[in-house]
Amino acid sequence: MAQLVKLLDYVSRYENDLSRYPTQYIRLKNSQWKRMKTQWEHGADLSEWRHAHEEPEEQNGEGKWYSPLFRLFGNRRTASEEAEPYEANQDGQDELDVLDFNPNIIYQPENEKQLRKLYLDQLFHFQLKWASSTMMEKSNLDAGYMRDLLLRSFTQQLPDSYLLFYYPILKVKKAPVELDILLITPIECLCITVLEGENAAAFIGEGERFWTKKFGDKESRVLNPFIGLNRMEKIVSGVFAAQDIDFPIKKLVISRNGYIDYPGVPFDTAIIDRRTYEEWFATLRKSTVPMKFNQFKAAQSILDIGQTTAMSRLFEEQINQDLPDNNE
Repeated sequence: MAQLVKLLDYVSRYENDLSRYPTQYIRLKNSQWKRMKTQWEHGADLSEWRHAHEEPEEQNGEGKWYSPLFRLFGNRRTASEEAEPYEANQDGQDELDVLDFNPNIIYQPENEKQLRKLYLDQLFHFQLKWASSTMMEKSNLDAGYMRDLLLRSFTQQLPDSYLLFYYPILKVKKAPVELDILLITPIECLCITVLEGENAAAFIGEGERFWTKKFGDKESRVLNPFIGLNRMEKIVSGVFAAQDIDFPIKKLVISRNGYIDYPGVPFDTAIIDRRTYEEWFATLRKSTVPMKFNQFKAAQSILDIGQTTAMSRLFEEQINQDLPDNNE
């Protein structure tokens, strides 16, 4: 799953420490999948299953691969612990706030494929939580992102090594500027503008400011997607140059369900429509390149100028306490 680093102007865990959270996320994702899969295979709560099948050598600290998982995740936490992530520093070790992700088998999957879908759906919701809250702050998450199919497909199907900025709002010359999608892979930064409408609509590029959209017998005008795309590339390249970051940038206009007809495509830009989208997306999914130092530098430079709108959790709790009780 691609990691959702920044969503609009929401506060993000990754803002706290980009060098730590990506690897922490991957460890959490893998360990919790093993935990959930083991639970499903044995048809019982892990803590119950452990007590029923515990072997003598496990008591001596020489158990099987899943013994550390049982010790870490087997015991259910109290309601207060579930409500807030737990953080603790110990000799400079990673904080343990990742333990607030506890996927559950809420129905009985018939096979591993269904189990994995159940797991990924819960992990997607957890990613949205990480992309809109920290221990001390919280942003008001628009519930529409729970149903955003493009966001879901990017986060659930692309490799863990990809860092996703989804319509981030940046502070450029003290003014907020909303970009489209930035997908920072280990080898390049993809600036993506999405052009979609009705299923099988055709977008014809024939003007500098406006294009024509055709759907059946209807025609309408849409803003030329290259206006926003070129602005986004200019901003990102400027940020990289200011930080002396040498990282390739590629521009893309994509449409999952429509056709794009634009013969004058610039050399540094690609157009991906419904005829080529699946092939392009499959190529992204196949990447096995691990995270790179330059990739982190590029992502951090974007995070550094990101705008954040959030409320203190303590302030929010105080407001809720001060609200009158309707039952009184």
